[in-house]
Amino acid sequence: MNFRNKVQENSVGFQMAPMLDIIFILLIHFMAATIFAHWEHKLGITVPTADSGTRGIRQRGEVIINVDEVGKIYINSQEMSVERLESLLAEIADAFQEYPVVIRADRNSRHQSVMTVLDICTRVKIHNVAFASIPAEGRPE
Repeated sequence: MNFRNKVQENSVGFQMAPMLDIIFILLIHFMAATIFAHWEHKLGITVPTADSGTRGIRQRGEVIINVDEVGKIYINSQEMSVERLESLLAEIADAFQEYPVVIRADRNSRHQSVMTVLDICTRVKIHNVAFASIPAEGRPE
């Protein structure tokens, strides 16, 4: 018996539909990543300038805490009470030891509000804390 005559030999060509699916998935991923990356800048906080300030590379797991000029504390554009912030940072510190915390305080915010956030970080044993600033005018980034 000759079975080879019944087997069709079609050449497999370039499949365009799976390629389009992958492109759309990548597009959605990058759109969502852009939205999440800009959440911390949504509040309109004007961070202070610093001559020695440099733009740091975003670190994995970075927690950004915003303090506005009236002293309200925000994470991801959600207002946090001091108690809620402490419990949230304690959970983060228990799960991930070296996650950095960046404090973006408005240049007109009260010093006490920033010290409250620093005290909370110390109580929950987070020691990788940085302050956000922008370069002074006339100084290149």
